[in-house]
Amino acid sequence: MEKIKGTVWKFGDNIDTDILAPWQSMGMPWEERRTRIIHNRPEFVDQVKEGDVIIAGKNWGCGSSREQAAENVKLLGVAAVVAESFGRIFFRNAVALALPAVACPGISDAFDEGDELELDLKASKVKNVTKNTELDAISYTEDMIDMIDKGGILAVLKEKLGTR
Repeated sequence: MEKIKGTVWKFGDNIDTDILAPWQSMGMPWEERRTRIIHNRPEFVDQVKEGDVIIAGKNWGCGSSREQAAENVKLLGVAAVVAESFGRIFFRNAVALALPAVACPGISDAFDEGDELELDLKASKVKNVTKNTELDAISYTEDMIDMIDKGGILAVLKEKLGTR
């Protein structure tokens, strides 16, 4: 896995699955669904660019079990979410969908919106390129890195089962 580099968007604490994947939007086609997600920052879905990164506070993705929460973030082109902490189910869904979701204590204070981030998932390092500072993230296991590299849990299972 190469390093992830992107422009930072900042979010606060307790961004829940009702914001990331409102239940009313879950059966909608993507183009309609995308207009209803992350409604706490309505400009985000139109301004985020492929490869941008989300920096968040505590408990990102808390709430109901909705794999669409991680899927929606990935479909927007976000390269990774780095947060103080994650809702457990969001974290598992993100890894399963090959969206890096990295817990990193102190991340909220280390970045301003618009800063440039560099994430080395294998080394568990998060660098603020703009401010030339670096933080240690909580490490992924080799299996988790492999799952991200291969494109998610379905790709890993297909490989193990010998199907395509």
